[in-house]
Amino acid sequence: MPSLIVIIIIIALLFNFLNGMNDAANSIATIVATKVLSPLFAVFWAAIFNFAAVFFFGVHVATTIGKGIVDPSIINEYIILGALIGSVVWVYTCTYFGMPISASHALIGGLMGPAIIAGGTGVLIKSGIIKVLAFIVLSPIIGIILGFLIMIMTMVIFKKTTPRRVDSLFRALQLISSAIFSIGHGSNDAQKTMGIIAILLFSTGKLGAEFYVPTWVIFSCYITITLGTLTGGWRVIKTLGLGLTHLKPVQGFCAELAGAFTIIGSTLGGIPVSTTHTITGSIMGVGMTKGFSSIRWNLATNIILAWILTIPGTMVLSGGFYWLISLFLK
Repeated sequence: MPSLIVIIIIIALLFNFLNGMNDAANSIATIVATKVLSPLFAVFWAAIFNFAAVFFFGVHVATTIGKGIVDPSIINEYIILGALIGSVVWVYTCTYFGMPISASHALIGGLMGPAIIAGGTGVLIKSGIIKVLAFIVLSPIIGIILGFLIMIMTMVIFKKTTPRRVDSLFRALQLISSAIFSIGHGSNDAQKTMGIIAILLFSTGKLGAEFYVPTWVIFSCYITITLGTLTGGWRVIKTLGLGLTHLKPVQGFCAELAGAFTIIGSTLGGIPVSTTHTITGSIMGVGMTKGFSSIRWNLATNIILAWILTIPGTMVLSGGFYWLISLFLK
């Protein structure tokens, strides 16, 4: 395999690692906020179930990333390299400053920028991009609605149970809900990097006539996102897990369950969604049952602003890197 392709695969796995770092907050935010687990034990718990997702789901999201965003015929190693460098810079910078952005959308924007420079806007696959853009809005809304409804139903079911009993029960149940959410996170997010590596191999003739995701790509992506989760983006964990609203174990359970339903459903449908958007929406939905004043809206506004800027920001960054690569490498 040519050395440039090997280097690009390494950068892709680095992106996947950083994805795990930033998204560690998504997997453990609620279980840390409720003090069911310490941050250190929580990242170990999340990492185990991030990797476990490899045994439960196919590669529907990877196929969407590989063939559903940009016309595969325009893709070459230089476009992928520009996309990955721009995405890595964006995700690392946001993780450093504690902003829980969407690594998924960073990768998608990163792919779109160089592709437009190489072939114009006509190379973009509108149906796939519309699906992604729609779920930027829909995934947090679904999270809010499910979080609110699950919390209301739980309050009704356990209204006659003593607070101490509720707290004790949901401390145990939150371990289960956190595990399910982490499986959902691993299943959706690891597949995005799989799609990038697979389309790189396909476009350079390493897969043959048909697009597929090799087994070694699947396992390497799950392993690197798991290692990234283990390192933990601690500043992001503080922002999302401790800053957005006050949570008790019962509320953490409801938020995680709502987020898990949203992400796993999207994964089965082949839709690359943001776990950041989803769990933030779920936390807000649960918090709203205590009243709108319980949400720290200034922080929520800053998080939403980072979501809005991610795709255009990575398009510009990756497009710039692709232009430089074209000058010096092509």
